[in-house]
Amino acid sequence: MDFLASLADYAFLRNALFGGLLASAACGLMGPYVVVRRIGYVAGGIAHSVLGGMGLAYFLGGSPIWGALAAALAAAMIIGWVSLRASEQEDTLIGAVWAVGMAVGIMFITQTPGYNADLMSYLFGSILLIPDRDLWLLASLVGLMGLVVALFYKQFLAIAFDPEFARIRGVRVELMYLLLLCLIALTVVVLVQVVGLVLVIALLTLPAALAARFVRSLFAMMVIATILGVIFTTSGLAVSFQRDLPAGATIILIAGSAYFIVSLAGPLTRRIGSR
Repeated sequence: MDFLASLADYAFLRNALFGGLLASAACGLMGPYVVVRRIGYVAGGIAHSVLGGMGLAYFLGGSPIWGALAAALAAAMIIGWVSLRASEQEDTLIGAVWAVGMAVGIMFITQTPGYNADLMSYLFGSILLIPDRDLWLLASLVGLMGLVVALFYKQFLAIAFDPEFARIRGVRVELMYLLLLCLIALTVVVLVQVVGLVLVIALLTLPAALAARFVRSLFAMMVIATILGVIFTTSGLAVSFQRDLPAGATIILIAGSAYFIVSLAGPLTRRIGSR
């Protein structure tokens, strides 16, 4: 069945496409900061901790996305505070938040009465099952992220490249860093709906890492990462629909393939050009 023709017939497919576009905007906004500041492990800790919040919300009969939001923000504040106050313990704490969040989530999900279990949808995404109400929430989160980034773009730029110089120039580095982690937490909540918490880091970093190979400006990285995110999510959704494949995994495979091709093509092109 043709993907484009099916968009007119199936609301779930339109919701999935819209969710993919929102995820692209979110990873385009925050992915460059994660790549430039090299805090992929921090983002990974935040991402995996959200399962605890989702499991608790599900156990209590609430919406998992609100549990994910609360858990992601709490993890961002805890990890951020420890990394600022006791950086030598940062790796240990991130590992603990990562593991405990997963364990709490699995515990609550398995103990939920009558649970008809779709733990895999949390781990690997359920872009085809995004309801309308969640789309509005995701759109609001992306809009809020865009507004905050626009207001504090220069401060985020300064702490991403040179925190010490930013401190000398009067930037409140600790406050901006915590705010940046909170925005990454919101990004994780958006991306979990699309590719699941296991694959979040790939979609958050691969478009930005690819963009960094072609441009140096952070703003240009944001634009290109957003465009690449749209290409990866839309093509991944189309291929998964046509071939009956898992959408989240297909999106990440396409993004990962593009990254490896560009990474291998660069040195090869330079070697041929030098002959």
